[in-house]
Amino acid sequence: MNDAAAARRAELGLFLRTMRAAVTPADVGLTPDLHPGRRRTPGLRREEVAELAGVSLTWYTWLEQGRDVTPSSQVVDALARALRLDDDKHQHLRRLAGPIPMSRAPQPRPHRRLQRLVDAQGPVLAVVYDRYFDYLVWNSAYAERRVDPLTFPADRRNMLWMMFTHEPNRAALGARWTAAACAVLSQFRIAAGEHPGDPRYAYLVDLLRQASPEFAQWWAEYDVRPFRAARLVLHGDAADTAVDVFQLRLVDEPELLMVLQVPAPDLDGDIPS
Repeated sequence: MNDAAAARRAELGLFLRTMRAAVTPADVGLTPDLHPGRRRTPGLRREEVAELAGVSLTWYTWLEQGRDVTPSSQVVDALARALRLDDDKHQHLRRLAGPIPMSRAPQPRPHRRLQRLVDAQGPVLAVVYDRYFDYLVWNSAYAERRVDPLTFPADRRNMLWMMFTHEPNRAALGARWTAAACAVLSQFRIAAGEHPGDPRYAYLVDLLRQASPEFAQWWAEYDVRPFRAARLVLHGDAADTAVDVFQLRLVDEPELLMVLQVPAPDLDGDIPS
């Protein structure tokens, strides 16, 4: 637990530093520097955040340094206001600053039951991921229309790896690839933040940073946004196909995620991803 708590505090510090760097003095009504070139810190300084949030500079510095201090919910909300966090980032800050949720490491187990579940969804595209967004099971419709995960190395059968490195998928999404990739990365960022220090997340992040300039850039920006209703248009040789994307949690295994891509009535009335 001590290692997990230390990793959570380090993740909290990284998040605060990243968010602080993204806010300018003008954003929060502070007088711009008379000599901007002399400002060594991108964004706000620590003392500026501390003053805006009504906390001491020392205490805020300890938070960014990952010291063993626990902010109250009032302080968390004050920091969110000072850093101009939107609702999604505010919720992520609360998760990082709050109690560490009880979590057991995923246990290897047969997936025959899950395979029957996704097979029964055909012709709807169906897949189940674990908390790392690693593929567990998928049906033939998904393999034919999106990708067959068995074509990837065993350690890279992962939704993020597919999204950021698989060129046929990028071509199938066309102009919508950027929005879709950002959305998936944001969800992955939330999951990784809830399990700091987990070696599987660290391994995937290192792989993706090396393989994809877009992933490396967007990961550093620390955007967090939970799933929202999305419609994708998949470009094919014969015709384009619009699908509405649904995410479902399994009650008996809540860390598993089932994703269905259901054919939409038509290409009109897009739901932004």
